[in-house]
Amino acid sequence: MYDIYHPDENDQWRYTLGRSGAKPLITIGLNPSTATQERLDPTVTRVERVGLQNGFDGFIMLNLYPVRATKYEDLPATADPVAYQRNLQAIERVIAAHPKAVLWAAWGDSIGARTYFGQARDDLYGLLAKHNPAWHHFGTLTDKGNPRHPSRLQYNWEFSPFQPASKSQ
Repeated sequence: MYDIYHPDENDQWRYTLGRSGAKPLITIGLNPSTATQERLDPTVTRVERVGLQNGFDGFIMLNLYPVRATKYEDLPATADPVAYQRNLQAIERVIAAHPKAVLWAAWGDSIGARTYFGQARDDLYGLLAKHNPAWHHFGTLTDKGNPRHPSRLQYNWEFSPFQPASKSQ
């Protein structure tokens, strides 16, 4: 179903998932859930739909942390350092390969649930700055100033520029 799919060797970590296109929407969520190369999940379904409704012909789903969990509460209290570093590298490769793509920040307020989510966000801001990505959010920011997660969206919202600023929780 999806032609972009990069998990670890046991399919417990997912770095990228998507559908190729000349104009892909690149989305950074919190962590992957159940979607695989053959099976949709609600978040990825929403990301793809938002992309199609907004003129994108493909999408790439990335996450702040690559370990699969349906609920972020099920993730470990500390990050696996190998998973963490491989994920940052995978995200940078995607951004470098799509220099003019829209980058949708989509992690929601749950970013505060694990310290490594915020650390990954801050690391990405620094790592990706040299690529000058066009960061956006969809709809309004949350009361805490975070970009909304795809599970909390309305399809009639619009993309707006998002100014990366660390330390928002």
